Amino acid sequence: MPECSKSTTLITGASGRIGRAVHALLSRDREVVGLDRVPSPAADLVGDVGDSSLIRRGLEGVGAVVHSAAIHAPHVGRLPDAEFERVNVEATESLAQLAADAGVEVFVFTSTTALYGGASTPVDAAGWVTETTVPQPRTVYHRTKLEAEARLARIGLTSGMRIVVLRMSRCFPESAPVMAAYRLHRGIDARDVAIGHSLALDRAPRGCTTYILSGETPFEPRDAVMLKADAPRVLRQRARGLTAAFAERGWPLPASIDRVYDASKARSDLGWRSRFGFDEVLRLFSEGSPEVHI
Repeated sequence: MPECSKSTTLITGASGRIGRAVHALLSRDREVVGLDRVPSPAADLVGDVGDSSLIRRGLEGVGAVVHSAAIHAPHVGRLPDAEFERVNVEATESLAQLAADAGVEVFVFTSTTALYGGASTPVDAAGWVTETTVPQPRTVYHRTKLEAEARLARIGLTSGMRIVVLRMSRCFPESAPVMAAYRLHRGIDARDVAIGHSLALDRAPRGCTTYILSGETPFEPRDAVMLKADAPRVLRQRARGLTAAFAERGWPLPASIDRVYDASKARSDLGWRSRFGFDEVLRLFSEGSPEVHI
């Protein structure tokens, strides 16, 4: 697979949760330039991702871009839809075009499994979601991320710049029982997301490719109906370690599981795999990490 010949990588959203994780990982063995409107140790450039002059400065000598800056789901209803359009779509398109014009070789876009919307949760079974599942976006956040992906694909087609879209699953602090269970089917650790970005920079094929990044699941497509109807039954069969850990702590198993995000394409193409599963959530909880709580 092609590798990026220039060592410097521009990371947008470098002060955010995923941007920080990507910055920490990539900076171990390559030059990185962080950009964010929020000052932080990772933000070498402070300003709006829609500022073309700032972006041009940031792209000097850069061979790869990781674009994680965005307006996210918690801002739905709090910010105008126009701001989602400006940041998530227009600024993304402008950044990618400027990157292509500057000779950037690979552009990695941090997207979200949330854009599958209603397609991920059929009525009578857990949704088995892959990159071929057709999204049914529900909110302006979903719609703008999906539109950004489409515009990136067009720029990649006309410019020859490699485009890699990484649709990551749920990744933020929440209760330990929820987070631990989600790591089996719809959650991921930020460190695993960062590893996915690193591998995508060097191993993704030419063209425009989309990958799901989510925790490694013990479930199989044939489990979908029973996961929805009686998740504990499937968990006792497929996830005995988690089942025992929950019993030891007096935590109830989830009664129903409504979706599974399948990351097998990323494992196959990129050699990626989730390293931080439910056992890591339990470890963090036992250590009193602010990542998890009851």
